[in-house]
Amino acid sequence: MSYLHMLHANLVKTGLAKDTIAASRILNFCAFSPASDINYAYSVFSRIRQPNLFSWNTIIRGFSQSSTPQNAISLFIEMLHSSVIEPNRLTYPSLFKAYAQLGLANDGAQLHGRILKLGLESDSFIQNTIIFMYANCGYLVEANRLFDENSDTGFDVVAWNSMVMGLAKSGQVDESRRLFDKMQSRNTITWNSMISGYVRNGRLKEAFDLFYLMKSQKFLPTEFTMVSLLNACGNLGALEQGEWIYAYIRKSRIEVNSIVLTAIIDMYCKCGSIEKAIRVFNDAPKKVLSTWNSMIIGLAINGRGKDAIECFSRLQSSGLKPDDVSFLGVLTACNHCGMVEEGREYFWLMNKTCKMKTAIKHYSCMVDILGRAGYLEEAQELIANMPEEPDAIIWASLLSACRKHGDVNMAKRAADQLLELSPSESCTYVLLSNTYGSSARFEDAMNTRLLMQKRGLQKEPGCSLIEVNGEVHEFVASGILHSQVVEIHALLDELSLMLKEIEHGRHDTSNFLDPEPE
Repeated sequence: MSYLHMLHANLVKTGLAKDTIAASRILNFCAFSPASDINYAYSVFSRIRQPNLFSWNTIIRGFSQSSTPQNAISLFIEMLHSSVIEPNRLTYPSLFKAYAQLGLANDGAQLHGRILKLGLESDSFIQNTIIFMYANCGYLVEANRLFDENSDTGFDVVAWNSMVMGLAKSGQVDESRRLFDKMQSRNTITWNSMISGYVRNGRLKEAFDLFYLMKSQKFLPTEFTMVSLLNACGNLGALEQGEWIYAYIRKSRIEVNSIVLTAIIDMYCKCGSIEKAIRVFNDAPKKVLSTWNSMIIGLAINGRGKDAIECFSRLQSSGLKPDDVSFLGVLTACNHCGMVEEGREYFWLMNKTCKMKTAIKHYSCMVDILGRAGYLEEAQELIANMPEEPDAIIWASLLSACRKHGDVNMAKRAADQLLELSPSESCTYVLLSNTYGSSARFEDAMNTRLLMQKRGLQKEPGCSLIEVNGEVHEFVASGILHSQVVEIHALLDELSLMLKEIEHGRHDTSNFLDPEPE
């Protein structure tokens, strides 16, 4: 982009920037090159006096693939109002992709109606993106109907992929696999979509089984395949499997681009192997913003708050500009380590100095920081002054803090707000009951529990996962379904007894800490 800036400056200086074709080429590079900058692309577009159809389609397509797809729709409306340039068949696919990203199937359906009026419904490229939009938004009845109505026209693999992907983001993984198995022609995207579907639904074993099948059928895994599997390993804490994937990437010489690098760091951080994550991060020859963000958040969730703040400072010195995710990471670090003053400073910096829009997730983090430290009134005031309505997570954070610090009155107000937003959330009743109990208001605590039972709600049991020898084991509070439950409880009883003996000084701790080999 730095070279592009120089070239663009030269075009402006010589007057060639006014040339529509030259400006379009600059625009195309800014929107779609590996070093793309969609905001710079828009600044170029906005200075074109009479943008042609290519320029309109380029900027709309660019925004549809960005983190702000709503801008693609706004530009389309502006295009219609200009009445100078009419959209063509290449305009609409980008819009359906934007609606798919935003989950706005109803609005997308209106655009579908326009397509029918214009007689463009037979265009396979447009049909594919309409199916993708419906499927991606979970409107599977509409997607299936459109797919079935036109299946005799010989849909290409893109439409099949859309259906496979849509059935898998909506949780219908088995139905997605049934369709996948029926496909006569698959490409790498098909395999990646199905693997990603398994990963999103927590079915790691099937994801790996399909990965092995993919290789056996001579399809080469791509970086997207690896990212899906790395994400699965991170979410399940499957460090051994994650390291195997990382070794496979190196052995197969798959490009470790910024997306793969970020996924590797994220996997190590979520698996608790923070030193290996730091090593991968430090060895990276080039770090994009997502890489920095992954490292900051990874350090934060592993209790390395000061290191996360130092990493954030290094990001600021690197020439890259921190975004909302960067600030969320550093606020998370302050939250995990109880650094209230630092949290206030970064929250203020985000609002005042960086002029960045503070999202509800940042407010949620700040409320948690203040609440945990006992600044309940300040947390409540922050909620009251939010630019948008607080969500259930924010009220849950305040309620949890009230329980910790014994503020029954504020806890009741927070619980009322929370129950209004999520009436079937059992956690609210449990937290409020515990708050009453901590303040010796046992009758109120009992009444809250009875109200919970009356409404047919049950507390979700706690759950944790651990990987042993490549196999992921799930443990549920008070659970008895694990295949080795008897042995586990026997070992726990033995450990409990040994700890009691240690506590009373009747056991040689050296034998416990450094046992003789069997």
